[in-house]
Amino acid sequence: MTTQNTTDTIIVYSKPACVQCTATTRALDAKGLSYDVIDLTQDDDAMSRVAGLGYRQAPVVVAGDDHWSGFRPDMIARLV
Repeated sequence: MTTQNTTDTIIVYSKPACVQCTATTRALDAKGLSYDVIDLTQDDDAMSRVAGLGYRQAPVVVAGDDHWSGFRPDMIARLV
């Protein structure tokens, strides 16, 4: 397994009442990783950034050069 050494900030673009968003932040918490959460319903610029990456579902996680959408334990496991 390849790990992603992320000295960059992890950003979780989220929405209220999003089950996959909650699962993602819980998994990051379990790994002891720090992250910032940005509410897509409150930030039009963030919504534009996410759309620009080609995503249409929350959460969108940006960690260094990697980014993905949805609850992805496989991708979270690669973060160190």
